[in-house]
Amino acid sequence: MAAILDGVLESLRIGVGFLWTAAWAIIMGLTVTSLVQVYVSKERMAQALGDGDLRGLTKATVFGAASSGCSFGAVAIGKGLFKKGAHAVNFLAFMFASTNLIVELGLMILLLLGWEFLLAELLGGLILIAVMAAIVHLTLPETLFDEVREALAERDRESGVSEDPTCGMEGTKAHTLTTDGGETLRFCSEGCLETYRQQTSGRGGWRDELRSWGGWYKVANQYRKEWSMIWKDIVAGFLISGFVIVFVPQRVWNALFIQGDGLLVTAENAVMGVAIAVVSFVGSMGNVPFAVALWGGGVSFAGIIAFVYADLITIPVLNVYRKYYGWKVMLYILGVFFVTMAFTGFLMELLFDALGIVPDLAGGETATEQTYFELNYTFYLNLVAFALSGFLLYVYRRGLGAPGQYRDPVCGMRTDDEGSSASHEGVTYHFCSKACKRTFEADPGEFADGHPEIRSRGHDHDH
Repeated sequence: MAAILDGVLESLRIGVGFLWTAAWAIIMGLTVTSLVQVYVSKERMAQALGDGDLRGLTKATVFGAASSGCSFGAVAIGKGLFKKGAHAVNFLAFMFASTNLIVELGLMILLLLGWEFLLAELLGGLILIAVMAAIVHLTLPETLFDEVREALAERDRESGVSEDPTCGMEGTKAHTLTTDGGETLRFCSEGCLETYRQQTSGRGGWRDELRSWGGWYKVANQYRKEWSMIWKDIVAGFLISGFVIVFVPQRVWNALFIQGDGLLVTAENAVMGVAIAVVSFVGSMGNVPFAVALWGGGVSFAGIIAFVYADLITIPVLNVYRKYYGWKVMLYILGVFFVTMAFTGFLMELLFDALGIVPDLAGGETATEQTYFELNYTFYLNLVAFALSGFLLYVYRRGLGAPGQYRDPVCGMRTDDEGSSASHEGVTYHFCSKACKRTFEADPGEFADGHPEIRSRGHDHDH
């Protein structure tokens, strides 16, 4: 029992140590991503990149790299692109880019695995998209995809589903806004609705915005949304990696991954790396610390990089494909992605071996030997990153620069006096949407507090 307890404590030490090592990179990466999401216009990017097959693929790649998110977020946005008429190649390329070519992932790989893996991730991400595009152009069952696209559109028409204009995911009746022109917009969450209100109320360019509290409030709100999408995967990935390192014996990895040299070994390791990723249930950035555990277990470079590529075909994500598109398309995506990821991992090891830059950890400290918490550059960078994160969360929680001087009594959103309103016991309340107004009018006593105007930013709260 004592040995098991010691193992659990050591697992937690390693997992938390990995998280401590990468914390500043995650925070800085999400901050950069939030700035891009708020201030880079996707419409202008689309116009600049133009049309055409190759340009369309390039556009999807750039959009994906600028649209950081978890695996599930990438899949949901990809579905929105597909419904709008995007070619299968383009929406699949978008998903690859948004899970492989993002800032925070690159920084984490650099810190935990090294520059060689970072180079393989970035170069391999582009090769992934090129290989996938070639396979899809050769094998795409166009009739099936057209039928699925039409079925999605019909399903949305029947159920009244509309697309969130902020993120492209499905909007819901619970988060509705009526524009001045009478158009009813639906959002996937309160955060996206608030982001839309901020964007439409913005004035001036990004430089002017960042000189105001309103501009920083937009960034802070996006930063909060980014964290809400990935924090579970990150925590799970780091904790699982610690337990894998401590409790999974070396003989397990030796049985799964062929040891030695040669093309057969490289190919088997790449295929097995993708297969392990499918059943690992860990996606997004959570698979990087898991990859560290595999690397420490003696898995080859090809197996590790293929594993990192494969977060878009974990079992939970495959289930989402099935719900969206049906079994046939899900199996097609699984087949294309599996072959693409394994082949690219195989190719990366051959290329890096030819260049003499395949990393070798022999002689280095193992995860159990490392000291994670000490006064070094990681400590000071984390202090800066935590201060930045605290600043952004403070701006959001206090509502500094948030649009609107009134608080919707139903959902808690900020609003102004130009939208829907209703009176109760001599007090006028303002609402972010007609849906909230109807909810209020159905039972005003439940929501009325006599103080519709925001009196102190220090008392703002999030719902």
